[in-house]
This record gives sequence, C-alpha cells and structure tokens, in this order.
Amino acid sequence: MHIRAATTADIPQIRLLAHEIWHAHYPSIITVEQIHFMLEWMYSPAEIERQLREGPHWEIAELHGQPIAFTSYGIESDGRVKLHKLYVATAHQRQGIGRELLAHVMTQAARLGGNEVWLQVNKRNTSAIEAYTKAGFHIEKEATFDIGHGFVMDDYIMCKRTAAS
Repeated sequence: MHIRAATTADIPQIRLLAHEIWHAHYPSIITVEQIHFMLEWMYSPAEIERQLREGPHWEIAELHGQPIAFTSYGIESDGRVKLHKLYVATAHQRQGIGRELLAHVMTQAARLGGNEVWLQVNKRNTSAIEAYTKAGFHIEKEATFDIGHGFVMDDYIMCKRTAAS
C-alpha cells in the first residue's frame, strides 16, 4: 500500500469512495436521509477543495495504483491532532489496511508535534469503536453535536497518546 497527499484531482475519487463506504456501512447506524445530508455537507467538491487548501491534511491510500482508502487529520492549537476521517473501501476492509493507515496517522501526528490523536465515532458504530479500542484508543467522553436539519451526531470522543508525548 502506498499513502500519498491528496490533491484536487482526487476529489472525484474521494467522493466516490465516501459514497460507496457510507451507503454500505451507515444505514444500520443513521438514517439514509442523514447519510445524504452528511455526505453533501462534508464531501461536496467545494468543501473538500477548501480543506485541501486550508487544512487539514488529506491523504489517499493506493493499492496497485488504485485509491482504496483516505484519511484526513490536522493539528489543533492545543497540541492534539484530530483524526477527521479514516475510511477504507468495502472490498478492502478487514485486511489490515485501516490498521496500517491509523498507524501512519499516529506517526504523522507525532511528526507534527501532536501529543495525542483524538476522533469522534458514532456510539452505534461498534466495528469502528472495536477497531480503535484494539489500536489503543480509549473513550474520553460522550458528546452530541447538532449538525442542523434536525440531525445530530451522537458520538464518543476517543483518544490515544502519540509517541511524541
């Protein structure tokens, strides 16, 4: 697997991956209406382009030259690194790719001087919670975020110290 920085040329592929993964994984966790709302909110071409320009870091994982996963993370003013996104294409899940990508993010976070990586995960996303727990993350707290249009994100905040801490 090769991990590289994403560019604006990757926006269509990021959107395709996000739509495929979200529609395969999230219907048992949130409504289809919320999936559509969140995909347009977080993965519109304009929003991804803005983030590529202003931060956070976006990266693409490729296998044999084909994009199979992506991640997004950035350092915050408190010295922690937020893992915004880590998604692996359905056909490539349960092959260690997510674990490898997460290890990469932890390494990059330490290089950025981050003392901890934190993330939000839906409380009903048991497979992701299990994977993060197995990787050494712990639940710091619960949090509910009103994201508009009658939708909320009902999440756990999980975190793990970096090698830099």
